[in-house]
Amino acid sequence: MKILIIEDDPTLNKNISEALSGEDHVTEVVFDGLLAERILRKTTFDCVIMDVNLPGMTGFDLCREFRSFDAVTPVLMLTAFGELEDKVKGFGCGADDYLTKPFFMRELIMRVNALTRRSRNNIHAPGQHSTIKIHDIVIQDGQKKVFRQDEEIALTPREYQILLMLCRHKGEVVSKKDLIKEIWGSSFEANTNIVEVYINFLRNKLDKPFGKNIIKTKVGYGYYLETE
Repeated sequence: MKILIIEDDPTLNKNISEALSGEDHVTEVVFDGLLAERILRKTTFDCVIMDVNLPGMTGFDLCREFRSFDAVTPVLMLTAFGELEDKVKGFGCGADDYLTKPFFMRELIMRVNALTRRSRNNIHAPGQHSTIKIHDIVIQDGQKKVFRQDEEIALTPREYQILLMLCRHKGEVVSKKDLIKEIWGSSFEANTNIVEVYINFLRNKLDKPFGKNIIKTKVGYGYYLETE
């Protein structure tokens, strides 16, 4: 796997690179947000690790910019802060996972492996090029596009994957545990509130602007899409 490490702390950058290289990953390192943005536009990676606090361009801005031209490559964000607001902001910019400093390199390796594995599985998943319709929502899976009432809805990769999983279950209740296992992988902690955060993102983009709520919660069980 080819991984870009965007971290302005030279020691941490080197340590991450050495740890991943020891797992047979190929790494490229950069210390500046603006330079990283130029590299990301020219080169394809299997995973991107980026710090939130970067010179030139913050990790939040860099991730948001990256998602404007690459909606697939997984992004793992690093931060010195552990507040929920920072994580919500990072996920809202399109990050796939989050690690708070300080962290164990073993955990970082596990997160990277899980992200790249899920990414490969999604690329090669059967039915990738199908079109799914529920109510006035249309999903063009080949192009990873979502429309409601003929208006395109811009979703991050994780938002898209959650919506797709709910659509494919056609009104059946999908548990939080199953969503985490399918989308983030078995190494992700099931007691996190990450699913609630993303469901809220989806509702704000897919339900509220159209005045019709189809993303439903069955308290104690999980989530489902209301069907006709």
